[in-house]
Amino acid sequence: MMNHRRGPHHKIWTSALNGQTVPGAARVGSERHSDAGYTLVALLAVMTVVALFAMAAAPGIRQQAQRQREIEAIFRGEEVADAIRAYYKYRVGQGQQFDPALPTSMEQLLEGVPVPGGSKKRQILRTSAAHDPLSASGEWRFIRPRSQGLLDFQRAVMLYVGNVPPIPQDSQIRDLQGVMVPTITNILDTGSTQTASSGGEDLLADASGPFVGVASRSRTNSVLYYYGIDRHDGWIFTPLFR
Repeated sequence: MMNHRRGPHHKIWTSALNGQTVPGAARVGSERHSDAGYTLVALLAVMTVVALFAMAAAPGIRQQAQRQREIEAIFRGEEVADAIRAYYKYRVGQGQQFDPALPTSMEQLLEGVPVPGGSKKRQILRTSAAHDPLSASGEWRFIRPRSQGLLDFQRAVMLYVGNVPPIPQDSQIRDLQGVMVPTITNILDTGSTQTASSGGEDLLADASGPFVGVASRSRTNSVLYYYGIDRHDGWIFTPLFR
């Protein structure tokens, strides 16, 4: 039987010259595992610090995001108020006045008003402005004539401007204001009585009929103040006080 010479064990590193085991091989492997362990610990420490900074910055980031949505909501709401004014003035020119001259749906504002002497319509409201950026549904809440919310908003506006009743410059809107809300001649500043509930939004369906303004369905406290009001659903966008 032929005697085969066995080579070195496959788990031991030997010198190619003399077949001797290199003494430092095991130590080098151990140092590499140790370095990898230190690197992992350092990486975990860095990730922990980053996570802590992120947690600390999160409230500020959320507040800034809400602020931007509120700015957009005010911009869009005032566009709706301007569209209501334009619609009402057109209807007055057609012989209507007060409640019958007000819009009854957002679609009427989106359709625009006819151009005098032509067959085309003039756009008075952008499509994006017809949506509330503060509520999940995206639907504005309609403010009805002579409603309690409208009266509360008038009181807040008067407090904000120093107890002076806000009088619209446009005579037609001024006449409309006199019919839509009772005039308050003097009020006391008793501070805000509105407090936020558990948040969420008003999901009640709007009753049919004319509306003189819109408000957000969000019932959350706001970052910004609109005429001194710190609740989203207290911000009423209407041509009556502009």
